[in-house]
Amino acid sequence: MIEREDIDEVTVLRLSHGRVNALDLELDLAIAEELGALDDHRAVVLTGAGSSFCAGVDLRRIVEGGPDDAYEFLTSLSRAFLAVFDHPGPTVAAVNGHAIAGGLVLALACDHRLAGEGEARIGLSELQVGVPFPTSAIEIVRHAVGGAVARDLALSARLVNVASALELGLVDRIVAPDELEAQAVAVARRLGGYHPRAYALTKRQLQRPARTAIATNTPTDDLEVNELWADEATTARIRDFLDAL
Repeated sequence: MIEREDIDEVTVLRLSHGRVNALDLELDLAIAEELGALDDHRAVVLTGAGSSFCAGVDLRRIVEGGPDDAYEFLTSLSRAFLAVFDHPGPTVAAVNGHAIAGGLVLALACDHRLAGEGEARIGLSELQVGVPFPTSAIEIVRHAVGGAVARDLALSARLVNVASALELGLVDRIVAPDELEAQAVAVARRLGGYHPRAYALTKRQLQRPARTAIATNTPTDDLEVNELWADEATTARIRDFLDAL
């Protein structure tokens, strides 16, 4: 489900879960577990095995489950996002293919993002499906790319190519696919060379508005998020979306 490789001072975590590394309960929990087991100051590279970084939520699992399953999944989804976002050490996303919806949120939760050249599609497509964002996801996106880009991507639900992702600040650099992971490891190693407590503190200071918003708004906003994901009308919209693929 997650392949781990330690390369000198850097831990590479490769999502390896089905054809497109879709997020389900098991993968969410595995992400949180892997990050939680690392030393606080360990430098991390997050990438995908295969041709996708992460294509978002496994919607078929949502349709197959009931309201209780949806609630459990959304709780685990936020836990996975925050496990990456809250890791005190350096985190680098090596976006090796499609990074859609929750997959993009995972990448944006990292401190630095590299993307491989190619035909990957990147964006926040939740409103195409008719589902809202958990509070943690919205605030991570806002923190990473600012309010204007977050608003554009979230409300348009459009997907962009890698070149446009660079222009929008969704990724920091584009590299050749065969160099992507090595380049990401090099960035992680460089960031890991800074004083670990100073790096962690600086990161917390930068993240404070997002962290405060998540802590303040999750108890109320995510009640409505959970209700909408578990609603029968939402399930019908998800079925229609899947049938149209």
